[in-house]
Amino acid sequence: MFDFSQILLKKSDTIIENWVADVRQDRQIETTEGMCYAAIRNHVPYVLQAMATVLSKTADDDIHTLVEASLVHGIHRAEEGFDPLEIAREYRLLRRAIFSALEPDLQQVSSTEVIRVFRLVDAVVDDAIARCFQSYVDERLRELQQLQSQLTLHNQELTRLIRANQENFSHLAHELKNPLTSIIGYSDLFIRLQNKTEVKDNYKNIEHIERVLRNGRHLLRLINDALEISRYEAGKMRLHPEPTDVCAAIQDVLDMLQPMAQVKNLQIATDLAEAPPKVITDALRFQQIVTNLVSNAIRYTSSGSVVVKCYSLEDKWAIAVSDTGIGIAPEEQTRIFEPYYRIGDTPKSHLPDSTGLGLAIVSRLVKLLQGEINFVSEVGVGSTFTVILPIEVIRG
Repeated sequence: MFDFSQILLKKSDTIIENWVADVRQDRQIETTEGMCYAAIRNHVPYVLQAMATVLSKTADDDIHTLVEASLVHGIHRAEEGFDPLEIAREYRLLRRAIFSALEPDLQQVSSTEVIRVFRLVDAVVDDAIARCFQSYVDERLRELQQLQSQLTLHNQELTRLIRANQENFSHLAHELKNPLTSIIGYSDLFIRLQNKTEVKDNYKNIEHIERVLRNGRHLLRLINDALEISRYEAGKMRLHPEPTDVCAAIQDVLDMLQPMAQVKNLQIATDLAEAPPKVITDALRFQQIVTNLVSNAIRYTSSGSVVVKCYSLEDKWAIAVSDTGIGIAPEEQTRIFEPYYRIGDTPKSHLPDSTGLGLAIVSRLVKLLQGEINFVSEVGVGSTFTVILPIEVIRG
């Protein structure tokens, strides 16, 4: 009597080779295009081995091996991107390859034995298909759950970014609206006054003009600051390194800001003795950094002084701007370089000419100049911002 389990084992290599060839040629299984022989074969040899034990009349049915092999096959097919119809087609071709291999031997046994083998093979293949689809579906569900979790996180992050941007744009629109409204209002008033036949109070007209100019300058500064941030974020800022006289560059900035300090009776002191005589840097960007730091120090200092000091390091140099202003609370110190963020716990936090962009611009310009910035601050005592820069900026 034939032991079809042994026959199946002996012919398993031939069955697999024929089956792989059929799968490759089958136009309904497109996913196998470009796949190697081993990838297509996958765990089918173990499925055949399990089938052989089931067909054996003496050995116990090896259902465990069949289940495991089929489950792994389904997982791999899910990972490889097969769709369910392709997997079903694979097993249909496998069934045909098995019967084609067993056909010569089946012709030599009784019809009862043929029916028994057919039923067993069909049952085992059907069970393998069921197990394979079970693991395939489970793997797909796992992937979907993972994808859903990732999408949820991405959605939360996008929502946060959109909300933050909406708040920033809303705040920017509000900041733009106030000076613009003032400009329009006072301009209109000035025009109406000029249209009158008698204008006795010329001083008032001059005052209106000054308000227009002041608000216009503030609006222009706000727009320029916003554009600086957007240029940096878009990667459109370019370095133009050149030999720069550090002391002269700093003094130019201080001369420009001196009237601002005099209005508040603040003293601006300098200690530039250790400043390097010449550095290679982008002079314009460097002066922007100093301007923002010193103007911020003046803006948030009601009495006392602002000190600008330079000192040399090994292959770098530093500039420090200290003030005796309101200081920054510890819980706010992690956010001061964020665009539009302004200190919120003090009555003078939202000063009329503050845009909330100064330090954000400084931090980005410092990075552009290949340096770093740090600070120390204490509420009610003051702050010191230190910028460390290379002696020579390397053009990117």
